[in-house]
Amino acid sequence: MPHMQESSISISDYAEILGRHKIWIFGSMFAALVASVAIAFFWPDTYVSVATIRVVPPQVPENFVPANVSLDVQGRVNSLVQLILNRATLTNIINTHGLYRRKLARLPIDDVIEDMKRDDIKVVALPQSLNQGQGRNGQYPTLEIRFANSNRFTAQKVTTDLVARFLEENVREVSQRTVSTTQFLRDQWENAKKKLDVLEQSLSVFRTENMGHLPDEQQNNYQQLTALQAQKLNINMSMNRVNQERLLDENQLEIYRGQLSALKDPGMEQQAAGEKNERLTEKDREIAQYETSLANARERYKETHPDIQRLTSLLAAARKLREATAGEQASKKPEPVTEPAASVQFLRERRDLEASIQKMQGLIQAKDLETEDYRKQAVQLDATIKSYQARIQSIPVGIKEYDELIRDRDLAKKDYEDLDRRVNSSAMSTALENRQQGERLEQLDPPSLPQTPSEPNRPLIVAAGSGIGLIAGLFFAGLREARDTALKSLKDLAVYTDLPILGNISFIETDIAVRRRKRHAWLAWTAACLLGILVMSTSIFYYLTTKV
Repeated sequence: MPHMQESSISISDYAEILGRHKIWIFGSMFAALVASVAIAFFWPDTYVSVATIRVVPPQVPENFVPANVSLDVQGRVNSLVQLILNRATLTNIINTHGLYRRKLARLPIDDVIEDMKRDDIKVVALPQSLNQGQGRNGQYPTLEIRFANSNRFTAQKVTTDLVARFLEENVREVSQRTVSTTQFLRDQWENAKKKLDVLEQSLSVFRTENMGHLPDEQQNNYQQLTALQAQKLNINMSMNRVNQERLLDENQLEIYRGQLSALKDPGMEQQAAGEKNERLTEKDREIAQYETSLANARERYKETHPDIQRLTSLLAAARKLREATAGEQASKKPEPVTEPAASVQFLRERRDLEASIQKMQGLIQAKDLETEDYRKQAVQLDATIKSYQARIQSIPVGIKEYDELIRDRDLAKKDYEDLDRRVNSSAMSTALENRQQGERLEQLDPPSLPQTPSEPNRPLIVAAGSGIGLIAGLFFAGLREARDTALKSLKDLAVYTDLPILGNISFIETDIAVRRRKRHAWLAWTAACLLGILVMSTSIFYYLTTKV
């Protein structure tokens, strides 16, 4: 067998190859076109209804009324999605709207729900850059709820139902959470209050049983003792003042008595009596000076001081000297004289002196009563002072028990005040949620009624199918050309034999055979085209009759 030389393939060679295999190329392309049209139009339309929900921030600033529920808005939205897309809710939606009847006839409900959640229901968060307003943890999210169905009205109804369930479930969940939080805090507050009351009662009983011996009363005891000692000092000073005034009153009484005695000698003896009375008056004046000096010294010194003892002895000596002088004058016998009649002036002076003597006696009695009252007060103060001194000197009882009671009471009070503040804040948050002024979901855009299906993209399917058919036809043509080893042209013969070509004899075919072959080809193509057109028409007609 002669060696076949290699030769380059020109454009004309490719054209001949396409001409020899055009049936395979166009046949594959046409078959793919028919199949893609059938698939595109037998594929039911899918309509997607879209609704938009946004999270509305609270109307009252959070620094005034803090929320008592979870602050993670995105987490709460995800929780709502799980609550809404559960088996019971989706089963209710399927039964209410009559969805997936064909699937339910051949698949269990759980598989249908899984397919529904995977393919038809979508809850999509819009990009954060499109959201408005800042939330606690960033921005308040905006959600899109989408539902896909072959019936656009059904898609809108189901989306409306989903949105209503989202809004209702959000209100119910937030209300339940805030009420539960408030009730929990209130229960804790009541327990803390009971505990605080018990500790307060125990502390009150302990204080009552140990009154005056508690550690925190020591300072008060010192203060009371200091006040009592100051009061005792004031009473002593008052007693000294009263005694001094009494001594002065006694001196004045003696003076009045002396003056009254001097008035008893009328007539001729007035001069002698005046001399005698002058001596007594001088002694009385001396005694009064000693008594005044002694009272002043007693205010500054104690009884054992030398000055007080000296003044006491001088006062006693002066009183004895006066008594001796008065005795001498009384022992002398008066010379008989003829007494003249008493004068009016004498009687007046005597009455005045007697009245003054009675007045001074009354003052002295009042001073005695005042002194006795001060003495009684001093005795009572001494007893009270001794009581407080005994409290201070005694060791406080039950220090450990008292400290534990104080510490437990302070801790319980702190817990109670903290819970009271939290309960009030939670109650305000609950009231805010009940008035629909807290953070909530709001429908931004109602569910849309789709006008055009989202899938399938029929022009794209037809174009892609035709392209795939063309590529398949070219592939088949190339494969057949590679497997065909027959000589098809003079060029193939020259390359194969490597000999000069002197001439060629064409294949002689009768006209009848040519017409029969062409007729068979046209019949085959016509039948194929009619069948393809029928399939495509049937699919288009099915689409138009089933389109809502």
